[in-house]
Amino acid sequence: MASRLKYDSSDVPIPTPRLPTSSGTVRRAKTLTRPERSVAPIPLINPQAAHLPVGSSVTVPEDTSFDVWRIFSRIVTFWAPAILLESVGGLKDKQMRQAWREKMALCFIIAVLCGAVGFLTVGFQKVLCPLSAQSLSRFSRVGTNPNTLGVQGVLYNVTKIPQVDGVNFQSLLKNPGQDITTLFERDAANYPSCNGLSFRAAVEAPCAGTDCPLGPLNTSSTLSSIGFVKTDFIVGYDWDQVASLANYMVLDGAVLNLNSYMKLHPTAIPQDRLDAVIRTILQQMPGQSGRDGTRLFYYHNDIQQAIPCLMERYFAGNIDKITPGCFVSQLVLYAGLIVILGLVFVRFVMACIFNWFMSQKLAGPPNTLALNRSAISPAVMPEGANVSIDNPNGTAPWAGPAGSKKLAKPSKSARSLASSASTLIGSDGAAPIVSLAQIGAELFAVCLVTCYSEGEESLRTTLDSISTTTYADARKLLFVVADGMITGAGEKKSTPDICVSLLDADPRFGNPVPMTYMAVGSGSKAENRAMIYAGHYIVAGRRTPTVVVVKCGTEAEAASDKKPGNRGKRDSQLILMNFFSRVTYNDRMTPLDFDLFRKIHVLMGVTPDFFEVCLMVDADTKVFPDSLKYLVNCMHHDQMIMGVCGETRIANKRQSWVTAIQVFEYFISHHLAKAFESVFGGVSCLPGCFSMFRLKARKTSGDDWVPLIIKPEIVKEYSQNVVTTLHQKNLLLLGEDRFLTTILLRTFPNRKMMFLPQARCRTVVPDTFSILLSQRRRWINSTIHNLMELVLVRNLCGTFCFSMQFVVFMDLLGTVVLPIAISLTYMLIVGMALSPPHNFEEAIPLLLLIAVLGLPAVLILITTRKVVYVFWMLIYLLALPVWNFILPVYAFWHFDDFSWGETRKVEGEAKGEGHGDGHAAEIIINVPLRRWEDWERSRLRKIKREERRLRELARLQGNYQGANSDLLTPRHDVNSQYDGSDTYSVTSSEDDHWGAQIGGYNENSTQYPPPPVGLQPNAFESAETVAATDLEAMLEVGFDDRPSPTTARMPMETPRYQLSDSRPGNGYTPLTRAGSPGVSPVTPDGMSSALQQKGHAKKRSGGRSSAREYGPLGPLDPGTKF
Repeated sequence: MASRLKYDSSDVPIPTPRLPTSSGTVRRAKTLTRPERSVAPIPLINPQAAHLPVGSSVTVPEDTSFDVWRIFSRIVTFWAPAILLESVGGLKDKQMRQAWREKMALCFIIAVLCGAVGFLTVGFQKVLCPLSAQSLSRFSRVGTNPNTLGVQGVLYNVTKIPQVDGVNFQSLLKNPGQDITTLFERDAANYPSCNGLSFRAAVEAPCAGTDCPLGPLNTSSTLSSIGFVKTDFIVGYDWDQVASLANYMVLDGAVLNLNSYMKLHPTAIPQDRLDAVIRTILQQMPGQSGRDGTRLFYYHNDIQQAIPCLMERYFAGNIDKITPGCFVSQLVLYAGLIVILGLVFVRFVMACIFNWFMSQKLAGPPNTLALNRSAISPAVMPEGANVSIDNPNGTAPWAGPAGSKKLAKPSKSARSLASSASTLIGSDGAAPIVSLAQIGAELFAVCLVTCYSEGEESLRTTLDSISTTTYADARKLLFVVADGMITGAGEKKSTPDICVSLLDADPRFGNPVPMTYMAVGSGSKAENRAMIYAGHYIVAGRRTPTVVVVKCGTEAEAASDKKPGNRGKRDSQLILMNFFSRVTYNDRMTPLDFDLFRKIHVLMGVTPDFFEVCLMVDADTKVFPDSLKYLVNCMHHDQMIMGVCGETRIANKRQSWVTAIQVFEYFISHHLAKAFESVFGGVSCLPGCFSMFRLKARKTSGDDWVPLIIKPEIVKEYSQNVVTTLHQKNLLLLGEDRFLTTILLRTFPNRKMMFLPQARCRTVVPDTFSILLSQRRRWINSTIHNLMELVLVRNLCGTFCFSMQFVVFMDLLGTVVLPIAISLTYMLIVGMALSPPHNFEEAIPLLLLIAVLGLPAVLILITTRKVVYVFWMLIYLLALPVWNFILPVYAFWHFDDFSWGETRKVEGEAKGEGHGDGHAAEIIINVPLRRWEDWERSRLRKIKREERRLRELARLQGNYQGANSDLLTPRHDVNSQYDGSDTYSVTSSEDDHWGAQIGGYNENSTQYPPPPVGLQPNAFESAETVAATDLEAMLEVGFDDRPSPTTARMPMETPRYQLSDSRPGNGYTPLTRAGSPGVSPVTPDGMSSALQQKGHAKKRSGGRSSAREYGPLGPLDPGTKF
């Protein structure tokens, strides 16, 4: 746990530089709505490796130091030396032994917390207020209740006025509650506590020498015959009443009536020390003290032995002042009642408010006013992105390469201060602006479906449900990842074969070839290969663009491993996250990334940087038709929302008793727990089976992007593959969805994680107890370790006990004390059944139990109005021992088990270890990393080489007419615009040897139709377009590093390009820096850049004659610049 705290100061990113504000006033740094933090938090795992370049490996040295946590775990397990664990326990590895010690230390802490909760619940009251004090606290003050009299300290109701000679009951009832014990016949043998004592006050008959007109006191018939009815109250006196009554004294809180003794012995008894003490108290002690003789009696040992005898013979009541211990006990009891009931009711009310009002607003469609406003274009990279051109606005290179003027090299000093946190518009211009109406209410959404061993029926159900949603096919992309060459248990076909068979492949892409990428794994597993199948998923008349990524493994892995290509679900998610992160930042791409870029571009009609949200779905989940629209609407309404999940329901609820007990648990975890957390915007876990994350968010001003789930720091931390401590392994290897939520909340504590009940799905849950046990072991252990990290995030929403941090703390505490909580619950139920409560204080625990268990039933009726869920709740309550005792205790004892167990079984596979579990190994990863510009240049060269080969075979007159009627002639000397740049790709050169890493297909071939229209029709109707071959030439022209012939170069606007919908083909249109699309910026010489490009396009397409000829890679004259 403590290894993550050992970091160097160089590991912490430097703060983001900010431009000075125009205002000269002092601004408050933090308010209730804090800005984005400019310093990233310390990574949870391996901070030394968190900010290394992509593809770099780090060897984590074995930590042999002794920190506080290690020392504590050693102390707790002092009785288990290493040799014993190795020989008897079978723990041969040193890390396994340390993990076992840490597990025992955690179990010890949990046991201490459970003991503390049990003591506060049961033992605390018994220690401070024992049974004697509790019984004496049930008193009734003398003189307060009419028609009552006291007999031996017990209050009796006088139902009728008896007629007894010598006793005037009407006179006695004028002072209700007074003691009349002396009127009853008593015998010395009735007081066994006095046996063995020689004092006269202990041995003589109480009625000797006095008149006792009422019957014997030792029979109940005497009291009932005169109409006395016993109550549960003790006669109570205050100190003033004792002082005013003759021959009354106090002994250890008990009030004694010694009138009969003093009447029998009016004078002192010689040689009787007890008599002397009694007379000292009654005759010499001032009345103001209340005649308390406790101290005097306890001072002499022989007198002290007479205390029980005197209390038994002369007891008349008790001082009605509550003891300090009972007072503190009652204070704690009432405080606990108020706090717990308050939390339960507040949680209930806020969950209802969210379900009724807030969620309805979030699920509604965005208003037209928001869609009509202008905002930054999706084809803009955030500040700090590795832009490869002198572009202060960070426009993506595929949206517009270098313009028609000479550009100077970018300054390295300026780029070194860049950060990935946000964008700051430079002083030389504004960012490209688009109207949000061009994108529309339906954002471009990628739907990630991760597969492992699921069957065809499960996969088809999931893909059918996503494809048939009300969301437009043109705005959603199915992104299916098959995690290795796996055949599920009982399946005839492998999972990749099932995925590919469901796809209507696009013929323009041909047969895919394995592409390399950097995977989550250590040693040789750090490199992997995958094939990308692209096409459409066709169902019920819908054609949804689909990409299937099949992880097939390296050649050596395919020949030897049982599961080649398998790297785990986290690796499947990181294929998507890494891809969009590299697209957003124009970072260096792997061959897999570039292949994805090309195929997504063709399938969707827009470049991948237009995607803003990502829906993550498991392969056994069925999405409801409107769910995707509702989730996107939620993202539309609040740019501060970075993640949202829907309600997950159970598809196989009646399959077995195991599935039946989960129905209400799923319901209450969403509609109560997550709904309450959504009020704070801090849902602590977005389930991986059905959640949507925002790839990047526009700032509220609309002039900048903030990358979220694709932020490099988050991708780096989520892709850690070397974990050493028990805490790190429980974080990373058991619950990917919760860990991803944790690092997002740590990095962006002021953004929101939400739950949307209108978005629903159904999933298949474990149907046998062994699978449920394995699943919940992972979930519980992952929950505890993630909450331990979230509780340390100080600037979450709210403050003190009205904060998300307090909610997280209560969830953590409530999770670890579940076993003692259910034990105390059943103790309470049994105790209440055997001994029903007699007053409100005794009924307080029962009230708490009813509130905790009963309010969910009310929540069901007022939110879903489905009475059947009350039935499922009763089944859940019967299974409470399973949920709150068996599963947590099993999970706690298996803190050092990091496998996935029985949740997903593969044909012929035994219980395996988690992915990434192991040591780092030094290995050279042969994965090429190049920027999009370099990959695109190599692709164009590959096409030109093929054209030259065909031209040589079909040489007619030495020339070959291209697809756009362009004269294609080889160019022998082209200077790269990226030479010498600080963003120069690794191993990039002009010598093209990347053909094997580029797919052997041409998506722009004329025999295939053009890509679909990705944006709204007429979105760029007024913009100028550029021919496809023109773009190729612009890509190859590069920078001019030689000095300009002019004496001074004025700042100018360079055109930017993006896809055009106004005409078929792969046309590109210039983006303006300010204003609405279509307004061309003006260059210093007065001619708009759009007009310059228009003229150039006419040259390329043969629109007019010119002495300057252009080839496929630019001007034919090497000395002429584009």
